[in-house]
Amino acid sequence: MTSLPLRDARDVVLSNGLKVVLVPQPHVHRAVASLYLRVGSRFESQQNNGISHFLEHMVFRGTPTLPTAHAQALAFERLGGTLYAATHVDHGVMSISVPPTNLEPVLALLGEVTTSPRFTAIEVERGIVREEILEDLDDEGRDIDADNNARALMYERHPLGFTITGDIEALDRFDEPMLRAHHARHYTTANAVLCLAGRLDPEACARVAERHFGAMPRGEQVPAAPPPNGQKKPRFRFIENQSSQTDLRIAFRGVSERDPREPAVEMLLRVLDDGMSTRLYERICDRLGLCYDVSGMFEAYEDDGVVDIAAGVQHDRATVVVREIFALLRELAEVGPREDELAKARDRHLWSVEAMLDDAEATAGFHGLAALADITRTPEARHEELARVSVADVRDAARALFRPERLTVVAVGLLRSSEEAKLEKAVRSFG
Repeated sequence: MTSLPLRDARDVVLSNGLKVVLVPQPHVHRAVASLYLRVGSRFESQQNNGISHFLEHMVFRGTPTLPTAHAQALAFERLGGTLYAATHVDHGVMSISVPPTNLEPVLALLGEVTTSPRFTAIEVERGIVREEILEDLDDEGRDIDADNNARALMYERHPLGFTITGDIEALDRFDEPMLRAHHARHYTTANAVLCLAGRLDPEACARVAERHFGAMPRGEQVPAAPPPNGQKKPRFRFIENQSSQTDLRIAFRGVSERDPREPAVEMLLRVLDDGMSTRLYERICDRLGLCYDVSGMFEAYEDDGVVDIAAGVQHDRATVVVREIFALLRELAEVGPREDELAKARDRHLWSVEAMLDDAEATAGFHGLAALADITRTPEARHEELARVSVADVRDAARALFRPERLTVVAVGLLRSSEEAKLEKAVRSFG
């Protein structure tokens, strides 16, 4: 077994309370600054759903010294990088990778962008976000995105079931006062972590961060909505949509990021889907030839989680594919994985940890998100958690998760009424 790499990560707390994680990697040729924020659809209401995502767009629209979106983009790109931003369910991120000599000036820009957005050209950006929302809608304005529909059905009216972009009606209500209020609530040191990784001098970076992020207000940590309710039986929804395939989502309520079973669920997903030799692809694609691709995903939140399997299939194969996936999941719940499968999953995770030595962006992402969520703080410690997982642990996790009261299935496509009835029957009888 290859030994784990050692990494000299350290935490610094600025005078305004902002936590800064510094991860020097002297052998790489880039430096990365990533700001993680406690923001996203999880922290919204039905009335303002989508505002976190719209705010993310609006911080690209200029600052006091960079009055336009173009001027702002040009300033970053002249330093050797392009500012990246994304809004997720329970966090947002702004990140940029630059040559190490440009880390100080790029931190000055990033500090200004995150603390002093001008909110110019709101109508222009509203039009851009409207186009993004329309990508998930059909000609009648119905949401036909399988992921959106699966989360909405699973979580009903809870914020974990909201879309990240929101809807057009809400988008049209957002104005500058609403954006400034949301910015003031979430872009604070109580809701943020700045991670700097790559070729850098930790002491110098701490001083630069103090200089350029000292204006960020402290604020208070934004609470999440109360935990979502459970369900009592499987849920199923079919959305008719003119398409060449039916898009399937087979989703189970998972576990939270602090649940003691979380490492076992992570390894369960790695047994299911971590390459073309793992169970999902080998059975559904290689052996049976039922679809071009099938994938699994696990997301853990602070008080819940989702295990999700996705596949696009010929319309008349939808029920067959769902039944085969159900059979595969039952096998794991009954006997668990083989030891060689688990060993391969451990090795592949270890190699991904080692690969971070050459990837400042992945390193910043791991440390920044871990610090924001206050979970396992180093890649080495995370690997040790996963390496302790046994075959019995994975089997027990599968038994706990793959239950009818945790199941939600969504199909988006074209199904004959007889096929829809067969599919719904297969879902309702899962157990």
